[in-house]
Amino acid sequence: MVSAALLLTACGSGSPEAADDAKPVANEASEALPEEEPEEDEEPEEEPDEVLLKAGDESEQVRELQARLGQAGVFEARPTAFYGDTTTGAVAAFQEANDALEVSGTVHESTWELLLQKTQDPTQEQLFPREQVMGYGDNNDQVRELQARLVQLDHFEDNPTGYYGNVTKTSVESYQRAAGVEVSGIVYDDTWAALKAATKQPARDEMFVPVEVPEVEKETPAGLDDRCMTGRALCISKTTNSLSWVIDGDVRMTLDVRFGAEGYETREGEFTVYWKSRDHHSTIYDSPMPFALFFDGGQAVHYSENFLQNGYEGGSYGCVNVRDREAIESLFDQVNEGDKLIVHW
Repeated sequence: MVSAALLLTACGSGSPEAADDAKPVANEASEALPEEEPEEDEEPEEEPDEVLLKAGDESEQVRELQARLGQAGVFEARPTAFYGDTTTGAVAAFQEANDALEVSGTVHESTWELLLQKTQDPTQEQLFPREQVMGYGDNNDQVRELQARLVQLDHFEDNPTGYYGNVTKTSVESYQRAAGVEVSGIVYDDTWAALKAATKQPARDEMFVPVEVPEVEKETPAGLDDRCMTGRALCISKTTNSLSWVIDGDVRMTLDVRFGAEGYETREGEFTVYWKSRDHHSTIYDSPMPFALFFDGGQAVHYSENFLQNGYEGGSYGCVNVRDREAIESLFDQVNEGDKLIVHW
């Protein structure tokens, strides 16, 4: 009977009241609560990449940065301790060459640490490199001043020339040995500063020493009169039938000429060109006289078509005829009124 009662109860038959009586009494504390989802582990926050150096900074750390960048092969200028455009570009180049770094041109802590790993502590020479002031091959007034200052200390025996050649290089080496400066033959800023401190500013005559050039008499070329050797002169020889255009003793042009026929002889002597007439026509003899250079009355040097055609068979009415039209045209343009003209044997 007890078994049957338990079975019926387990099957849920009976009255609602009986069922309620069979339910266990539960209190609030015993009620099941929903399970809370486990909290996910939070990732630790990354420490910010601190900015150590940036454009506009000026310090000895910037100088060290520049020297180290020089070791890394991305900074070719002299360290200045100022973080400008050149330094920004060099930092960016270093960052670009290292994939772990962000390319920004600014030195964050990560950039600085990697740079320290890849370089060595800069030497004094790297931090404060010497600057070349003058060297072999230079040619200017500063070299002339250098030479004049070396003369004051008996390290340069010649007059200053302004050219930095072997003589100047040897003289600089001599001074550097005497002054206790590194002997290089090149004038770096330390050599120049020491030399300027040991000498006085050269006077202009010390830098530009007047040189007396002896006057050498020019030998008179064959066929020229001595009077043709000075100034601008048309030198006309009746002996050689030639006209030479001479400036300060240098013969610039020589032309064949012929003279006046018998009874119309060309006068000899020293004259000046008093009138030039490019397209002259003789009213007395009704003949053309192009490129006429008048020197004595109606006598002139001019182009002659007759001379070109007939040579020395004919003669002029006292003028000096030229048969090379192109040459006399060029001569006409070069000669000035007032230039000297000599007709001689």
